[in-house]
Amino acid sequence: MPTVHFLNVGEGDCSILQHSSGRVTMIDTCGGNLDAKQESQAKMVHKIFESTVSGGGDYGMRECPTNPVNYCLANGIKSIFRFILTHPDMDHMDGLDNLLTRVPVANFWKTGTRKEKPDFSEGGYKEEDWDSYAALAARKREGITVLSHLAGAQFEFANKGEPKGGGDYLSIVAPSPQLVATANESEDCNDASYVVVYRTCGGNIVFPGDAHDGTWEHVTKHYKSLVQNCGVLIAPHHGRKSDRDYSFLDVLKPGLTLFGCAPSEHLAYSAWSYRELPYITQNQAGNIILEGTDEGIEVFVENITFARTQQAFDESRTHFGCYYIGRVPAPVKQEQAA
Repeated sequence: MPTVHFLNVGEGDCSILQHSSGRVTMIDTCGGNLDAKQESQAKMVHKIFESTVSGGGDYGMRECPTNPVNYCLANGIKSIFRFILTHPDMDHMDGLDNLLTRVPVANFWKTGTRKEKPDFSEGGYKEEDWDSYAALAARKREGITVLSHLAGAQFEFANKGEPKGGGDYLSIVAPSPQLVATANESEDCNDASYVVVYRTCGGNIVFPGDAHDGTWEHVTKHYKSLVQNCGVLIAPHHGRKSDRDYSFLDVLKPGLTLFGCAPSEHLAYSAWSYRELPYITQNQAGNIILEGTDEGIEVFVENITFARTQQAFDESRTHFGCYYIGRVPAPVKQEQAA
């Protein structure tokens, strides 16, 4: 069964897709420089916290980030077939150098967005992560194939000749060449983010990076059939508030949206609540595991205190250290609905 790991990596993004083919995709990375001892101590402290409170607020999970490099190795993920960088912001490639050093990567996807090297004098992020990205983008990293496919591309191992061709059911719906050109002209790479649709047996899962209004206009116009009524949406820009137009939600109508980590007052809950669209946040859940099945997408969360508040919670059902909280039903096939 296809499995998606939406990791709690602090205020950044990292998703790991384990395909039925046996290949592994990582979309963005953050928190890869987190000290293993600090990571372990934070999770130990949180277990004590869990045993003394009944939940509420953000459940403290912002203080318990996961290092995706350590997570891969601890869970038997010893190589990555493709690393997809949605766009070159540091909160989407924090720890990239550590990842490439410790976990072999075969393919690297980039959109072709240009961006100037940031100023690292104030700390926070590491210059070697940018340098590793720059070497990858320039095709100077030996043994790693660089791909720059854009919206609508059909190619080997992603989606060509499915299923006999061995594709992993990944469709690129953004950016278009025009979106990349516009982003390079404006020097704002968000609207040249990859938007990738993973078509699982239980429903489509949409990974949009930091996609903004121009991207959503393109996606909903040209790829509506791939994104409408999707099973799960990873909230764009981590779910943070902005002046964006949220009308894309009226097309996607996700069965569940996953928000990243940020202070609650910075998250755009109202755009989802207004439309009565369900969501959970990593502030509540920590790591989130999705498993595609014929019945739908099964959802598991790391934080048992939050899990216990969910009606379908089943402590006996665990997956990668996470607890079962329910299912996003598979979409009804049109011939069944007729």
